[in-house]
Amino acid sequence: MADDLQGSSQLEGRTAIVTGAARGLGRTMASALIKAGANVVFADIDWKEAQFAADAAGGGDRSVGAFCDIRNRAQCRHLVDETVTAYGGLHILVNNAALGPTHIEYAPQTKSLKFWEADPDAWTRVVDTNVNGTYLMSYCAAPHMIAGGWGRIINITTSLGTMQRGTNSPYGVTKTAIEAETLIWAQDLAGTGVTVNSLIPGGAADTDFVSAATRAEIDRTGRKLISPDVMIDPLLWLCSRDADAVTAARYVGCRWDSSLPPSQAAAGALEAPVLRDSSSAT
Repeated sequence: MADDLQGSSQLEGRTAIVTGAARGLGRTMASALIKAGANVVFADIDWKEAQFAADAAGGGDRSVGAFCDIRNRAQCRHLVDETVTAYGGLHILVNNAALGPTHIEYAPQTKSLKFWEADPDAWTRVVDTNVNGTYLMSYCAAPHMIAGGWGRIINITTSLGTMQRGTNSPYGVTKTAIEAETLIWAQDLAGTGVTVNSLIPGGAADTDFVSAATRAEIDRTGRKLISPDVMIDPLLWLCSRDADAVTAARYVGCRWDSSLPPSQAAAGALEAPVLRDSSSAT
């Protein structure tokens, strides 16, 4: 499916912002959206690398790099407004930018990765980036999508095992929070034409987001890192009209079987929500 979608114009006329698009999963997903015909803003705090990634994607005027620190509401607002001005609208937001475990591991006050020995300043930065940054980008983007009657917010999270693994806070904490954002915002946006879904690779992806220690552990156990390309097919499907009725769902990239029709592949990649049904809440 990926080759067909990337070579088509299925997303022609759509405009997307992908955060954290300078490298890794973000760059892979932003480039795939370009190949599918969309206008794409490669947003990142590393503007030079984001522009390099945008140029390499080959979209010409449809592909541009932009600086944005998603912790800053004014910068998020500026990014969204400039995107709408340049392309006439905003239809897709991929919330991919994040700080990972290495931000804690190498922080100056960290004694160990146990939460009471971690650098509290680094902890705060991770939460501010991953949770609040995802919110601020969505806060700025949603009104444009609602006004247009159609939109996609796709939050990149992680596996359940990663969320609850020892010595993996606050990263696991933040990704659990983003799952809650997905489920709550999907309800808030019901009936607007805007959907909110989560997408994960399904394991450690082969990017520089993975620490040296994690790579060593993966090598030791004989496991393999997952190609970032596993995100492409489910991402493009979620951005298509075929997924208009899909919201508050969670998809696993490595479970997507490209040999199947998209609807069947989607069913196979669908994972139960991380959080319990709110109807049972007390």
